[in-house]
Amino acid sequence: MSDRPSPLYGLLLSGGASQRMRQDKAALSYRGEPQLLRAWRLLERFTERHFLSVRDHQRGDPMRAGLPQIVDGYEAIGPAAGILSAQDRFPDAAWLVVACDLPLLDERTLQQLVDARDAAADATAFASRHDGLPEPLCAIWEPSSHALLKQRHDAGSYCPRKALMQSRLVLLPAPGDALDNVNTPEERAEMQHRLEYPA
Repeated sequence: MSDRPSPLYGLLLSGGASQRMRQDKAALSYRGEPQLLRAWRLLERFTERHFLSVRDHQRGDPMRAGLPQIVDGYEAIGPAAGILSAQDRFPDAAWLVVACDLPLLDERTLQQLVDARDAAADATAFASRHDGLPEPLCAIWEPSSHALLKQRHDAGSYCPRKALMQSRLVLLPAPGDALDNVNTPEERAEMQHRLEYPA
C-alpha cells in the first residue's frame, strides 16, 4: 500500500438556494468579479482537479456551464449533498471544500489549510472565530470522512459541522475574518463597505 496521501481535489459549493439573499450568492460581484469565479481561481491553485458542486437545475446556468461539475446526487440537504456526491464520484480523493460565499477568503488562508493537512486524520479545518467550532465549508475532507458523513445522512442528520466534531480532526486556529460569509442583503452591503473602505 502506498504511503502517498490521497490526491487533493477541489470542490466549490455553489448549489445553495440563497433564500435569505433572495438572489444567487455565487453571482454576487465583489471587487468587480462574480464571487463564484473568484473562488474558482483560488481553488485552482491548490488542487489537482477541481469541480463545481451544483444541483441538477443549475447545470446549464451560463456562469456554471463552462466549469467541470459534480451534480448533487442527494436531495436538497444542504452542503452535505455536495460533499457526499463528490466523495461518491471520486472515493479515493481528498476534497478541499470551499463555499462560494466567502468574499474575504484568500490564498494565504488556503495555503495554511493545505500546509496543515494530515492525511491520517479524517479532516483538517479551521475553528470558527465566532464559536470555536470547526468550519466545514473551508476544510479538507479525507476519504476516511465519508463513512461517518454517509452514516449520519442515512440517519437523517445532514450537518457537516457535527460530522467534523465527531471525526479525527486537525483543528486550526481561526484565520481572522477570512471565513466570514454573506447570507443576506444587509450582510452583503456591509461586506461591500469593508472591501471598499478597509480598516
